[in-house]
Formats: sequence, C-alpha cells, structure tokens
Amino acid sequence: MRHVVLISAPWRDPVWAAAPWRDEPFACAMISGGQGGRWSYLLRDPDASWTLEADDPRDPFAALAALIGPPQPVEPDGPPFQGGVIGLASYELGDRVERLGLARTGWPDLACARYPALLAFDHLQRRVLAIGRGGSRSFAQARAEAALGWLARPSPKEHDGPLCEALSVDDGEAYEAAVAQVVERIVGGEIFQANIARSWTGRLAAGAHPFDLFAQLRTASPAPFSAYLRLPGRALVSNSPERFLKVTGKEGGGDLTIETQPIKGTRPRGADQAQDAVLIAELSASAKDRAENLMIVDLMRNDLARVSPPGSVSVPELFRVETFANVHHLVSTVTSRLAEGLTAADLLRAAFPPGSITGAPKIQAMKVIAQLEAPRGPYCGALFWAGVDGAFESSVLIRTVGLEEDAASRDGGGWRLEARAGAGIVADSDPHAERLETEAKFAALRRALLEAPRR
Repeated sequence: MRHVVLISAPWRDPVWAAAPWRDEPFACAMISGGQGGRWSYLLRDPDASWTLEADDPRDPFAALAALIGPPQPVEPDGPPFQGGVIGLASYELGDRVERLGLARTGWPDLACARYPALLAFDHLQRRVLAIGRGGSRSFAQARAEAALGWLARPSPKEHDGPLCEALSVDDGEAYEAAVAQVVERIVGGEIFQANIARSWTGRLAAGAHPFDLFAQLRTASPAPFSAYLRLPGRALVSNSPERFLKVTGKEGGGDLTIETQPIKGTRPRGADQAQDAVLIAELSASAKDRAENLMIVDLMRNDLARVSPPGSVSVPELFRVETFANVHHLVSTVTSRLAEGLTAADLLRAAFPPGSITGAPKIQAMKVIAQLEAPRGPYCGALFWAGVDGAFESSVLIRTVGLEEDAASRDGGGWRLEARAGAGIVADSDPHAERLETEAKFAALRRALLEAPRR
C-alpha cells in the first residue's frame, strides 16, 4: 500500500463523527485534548486484526512488527498518523517481557488492528482529512472517498441522565494498610517505589452506552490522550493525561527520535486561581514528589537505553507542572534516538509496562503490585498507534474505564465497568494522603459517571 491519497473536507467534531460507529468491532477514536494537541483520528473497518490471549504462544512484539510491515511513504504535509496499526496492550502484557506468572483478567494481552483508511481531524485549521492507502493511486483514492462517506452517517441519540446509578470502591482502610506495607518494604530495602491502585466498579444505567461516557468526559474534562476503542464484547474509554512513548522521524529523514513523559507528583485543583497557585507552588517545591518523579525518570532512561545508541538518552525537562481539570501533575521529559535497525515494536518490548505505574526497580515493584492488587487488565497498560512510516504514539492507560458487556443482558443496561486510580508510594508516603490522592485522580470519572451530562 505504497500510495496515499488525502482529501480535505469541512470541519466536524470528531466525537460525534465517531458516535455512529460506536458498536463496530475495532472502531477507534483518538481525540487530542486541551494541551495544544492538533490532530484527532477516527478509524474503522480494518483490513486485518487479531487478539493475543494469555495462552497464545506467539511473540506479541514480533507479531506487531509483522502487522505494521516495512516502512511506507507518507505525505509530508499531512498528519503524523496516515494509516497503520492501533493497539491495546493490557498491563499483563508485561508478563511476556519478564515472566512473573501474572494472573489475567478476561482482557487480551494485546489487541491490534491495521487500517488502510482513516479520518484525521485538524483542530488548528478546522478541517477533516480523509486518508486512503492502496497498492495503486486509484485504490488509495477509492479508500479515501469511502472514508469521507463516514461523515454522512447520523449520530445516535445521547443518553439523558446519569450514566451510572452507583459505584462500589475498594475499602479505604485496606488501601491505607497496603500503602503502609509498601512503605515498610521500601524502608527494608526491597524496592524504592511502587504504584498501588484502588478499584471502583459499577454498571451503566439502562440505556447508557460506553460511548456516552467518552463524550461526557470530552465535554467536562478533556485530556491530551482521550480515546474510545470497541472490541467484541468490550469497550475502552480513556481520558489519559500521560504520554508513554512517542517516535518521530526528523525532517529530511535521519534517525528516529524517542520521547517519553512520565507523570509523578499530584495535587488537587484549588477552588480558585489563588488556591491553585498555592497548590502549584507546593507541588513544585515538594522534595517527596520531585524524588518520586526522578526515580521514574531514571527508570525510563534505563529502558530507553536498551534500544538507543550510547550517549543519546537525555532529560531536557524535569518537574514541569501541568494542570488538568481535577489535578496538577509533575511531568518530566526523557528523549533518545532509536538505534538503527530497530522499530517501535522493539521499543515497546524494552519499556513495557510503563515505569510510572509500576515503580523502581520495575520487576520487583511489579511483584509487589501483583501481591496487593487483582490483575489490572487495560488499566496501566497502553493504547497506541503505529504508523506505516515508523512513527509511534502511545498513552499510559490511567483515568481509564474498562467496560464488559453482559452476554445475558443486551438491553442497553448490560455493561459492567471497572476503573482504578493509584498513587506512587515512596519511603515518606502517608497512607491517608495517598488515599486522598487516588480520590482526586478519580474525581473526573466519578462526576462523568454519576452526574447528569453537561450539554
């Protein structure tokens, strides 16, 4: 599919362009948030797809590389993603990197689909680009024209009322006891840090759909890596603020560059600007939060070094405060170059699961997490696109809800849901403060599920 055609069309909101396809297997919307993101994407009708269950003996990273295929050309003035693969990597895919004997949920370790056509939404120029790829220019043109037709389908009716009647949450005292246990293990020298999470569960209200949650979050608290992915019997809704791994090419060719932006360090939003300023200053000056962030920066430097030429790993930015709808975060940036002959699939193998949601040292932290939490499934995994040209973008699946359809109840109210929120535990962590941090992180999801939608 070495030919690519781009057709420009008038602007349409990407969320509502995606809504008509919300029940189609492997339909996916990736929507940029309020942090300067320019491009959003709608993908459907893949020409190849597969899921890797826990008992599948294939090498997932080799299978991913084969699905992406050899590098192909893209239009230089087009969006970063012009066709390729979308993938959902559950947290337990990490058991394929380090054999830890992790238990599994019903979610696949890895689910991937390859798309020869897509819609790209340019938030800057307020236009839509229909993109088609094919073995001939006429075939690529036909695919682009077909993708343009996706915009003509009417959107389904929105759900009116709260999406969820009630949520159940893990016992807070039990969570504080788990945090205290991790602190003891850190003091004892077993680990330096571990990310421990709590779980919220519930059911969607009758007539509510997972896509309604996605749309509600986009309205109330847009995030840089919002996404909706439909799988058979399952749906993923993510409102993630965190980049995992990004791979880009240099203008005019040359080495591929890698960027990761781990988040560690959190404060809730204040009631007004003055209180926000106090909380931002407190976060910026916090020795605990800076140390927590730096541990993960060092971990990510080590992960990137596995696939980078010696001396190419650098840290251009440490401890920048970013503000979101409910929280302030400390964000750092680590960059490097991808070694010659390696691909994004090699990078994913080297760095998965994300260090910011495991801890340090990573392998021992994962063992501690497995002792204290049920299997995570999509939570703390990654959602990614892998472009035909070798480019790659991925998010850490925090602020994310996994939904499963009840086979026995397909009346519109048959969706079970689970969401988690965690905190990075270090030697001077206070168990109650860490519990409150999980609740601050979950606040946007709670409101989206329990409050009537904003119009």
